[in-house]
Amino acid sequence: MQITRPTLIIDEAKCRRNIAAMAHKASNSNSELIPHFKTHQSKEVGAWFKDYGVNKITVSSVEMAEFFADDGWDDIYIAFPCNPLEVERINRLAEKITLTVLFSNVAVIEKIASQLRNDVNARIEIDTGADRTGFKATSFNEIEEAIALIHDAERIHLVGFYSHAGQSYSARNKKEIHTVFDDMKGQLLSLHQKYKLPISCGDTPCCSVASHFDEFDSIHPGNFVFYDVMQAQIGSCSFDEIGVVLAAPVVDKNELSKEIVVHGGGVHLSKEGIKKEGVIIYGSVVKLTNDGWGVPIEDCYVKALSQEHGIIKVSTKEYAEIEIGDVIGILPIHSCLTADCMGAYYDLAGIKKNHLKHS
Repeated sequence: MQITRPTLIIDEAKCRRNIAAMAHKASNSNSELIPHFKTHQSKEVGAWFKDYGVNKITVSSVEMAEFFADDGWDDIYIAFPCNPLEVERINRLAEKITLTVLFSNVAVIEKIASQLRNDVNARIEIDTGADRTGFKATSFNEIEEAIALIHDAERIHLVGFYSHAGQSYSARNKKEIHTVFDDMKGQLLSLHQKYKLPISCGDTPCCSVASHFDEFDSIHPGNFVFYDVMQAQIGSCSFDEIGVVLAAPVVDKNELSKEIVVHGGGVHLSKEGIKKEGVIIYGSVVKLTNDGWGVPIEDCYVKALSQEHGIIKVSTKEYAEIEIGDVIGILPIHSCLTADCMGAYYDLAGIKKNHLKHS
């Protein structure tokens, strides 16, 4: 493939292995994998999941649900707090597919219940430590009010509790991820025992590191299809499992600082960074090959990003070997954001795979 500008490359074999591993884990636990499609946002990538028994999906917006419903997916869960301003679009979707919405606030249930013309399923979001949205697991009065309102609503059918343990992304190793998972599971199980409702969870670190989900009706990870540097650093995956890379042309070299400048900035990678050995990095550098890419090059990383520029810190050896006009690979810190920035992928054969926003 001839690369002349920043290009996001996807390794289908790696992604399929990631999908197969998660599907196998869910199946062994008698839990259902309902993967989150916000990471790839692609019809072509989405189709791969069908080969592993997936027939229900999770998305992060009504727009995304519409996109995948048009592609034939007929059982979709919108894992984002239900927005009453979008009730008409929700009604149109629910007319043609099995639609599940997420309630994180009693007021939203009150607003939307009388406006629904078609049946929807609903999950109640439980905040198990992410401190973003949802009911606290010990807020029994609010939870019971939500349950009562849903039971009284003609068009809403309660199917369980859901939690995205986003605090797992702040873990620094597998042990810490296990701690987050155990705490989340404990909180959800207490609600399951009290209200006899199914429970489900959705974050990639917990779903990747935990071994068993027997108590969970379903799991909803998304990032695992691609993984990224952040996931590798906290122990969710190995670098060999990362399924996307940004190919970035080298446009300049700074002899004084021994740094490389590439065409690949914040509009391509996002400006997500992580701290590694006391330094904030915005991507790991790899060498591209005819059949993919290697593991990160030691002492080489994205040091800074502006809109279009990426500044790459490299070793003396790599500085001497990399020439202007070369193309280097950058493993993203957060693949969901990089995919969203780029809008399309190319596979190793150079075939374009469109993304939701640019289809």
